Amino acid sequence: MKKLLIVDDEVDIATSIQYVLSQEGFSTLMAHNGLKAISLYEAERPDLIILDLMMPELDGYEVCRRIRANDKRTPILMLTARTSEIDTVVGLELGANDYIAKPVRLRELVARVKAHLRETPQVAEPTTKGLRLGELFIDTDSRTVTVAEKEVDLTFKEFELLLAMAKQPNRVFSRDQLFAQVWGSDFLGESRTVDVHIRYLREKLEANPSQPKHILTVRGVGYRLVWD
Repeated sequence: MKKLLIVDDEVDIATSIQYVLSQEGFSTLMAHNGLKAISLYEAERPDLIILDLMMPELDGYEVCRRIRANDKRTPILMLTARTSEIDTVVGLELGANDYIAKPVRLRELVARVKAHLRETPQVAEPTTKGLRLGELFIDTDSRTVTVAEKEVDLTFKEFELLLAMAKQPNRVFSRDQLFAQVWGSDFLGESRTVDVHIRYLREKLEANPSQPKHILTVRGVGYRLVWD
């Protein structure tokens, strides 16, 4: 049984979410502030976290940042009444996997929870598998990326997006193709999510993100990876 941590200072909302997820067969924990959320996370190690953005003591951004300092795997779904682009970008940069706007549509929330749990990476047996393109090396066992022997810290989705392109270098991928490969057909979102993550990859991998040499835009089509 998958264990979910629900974090929201609005008790009625948290209770409604807990009830619906319990009906779907999930084990649930609840916290109504950020400090309690951190405490429960450390004690229980949930499989997925539903995290409200605006809370007392510690807000969702800070909770997400603290969890991601040591845990890159556990999916974090942020709930927010603030849906401006800057809020979304900040949340994603801190490592949130998804954004869900309030008022929460419970059936949509359940669908997203199930989609993220399906794609949570599993611990694999140690192997020597990896993929090298010039100075770029992707270790598919440890899920680490290095450029010129320097490790680059990527989120789960950034890694998956880079790997999808690196498996077929120089191929032009449309946004829809990348979205389907990385997020899956069951994921409720839109292909423009790819643009946001491409921007993050450029900021982490390119010497000059505004004039990329490796992650290239093909106007009117999508993106391709070039790494000699």
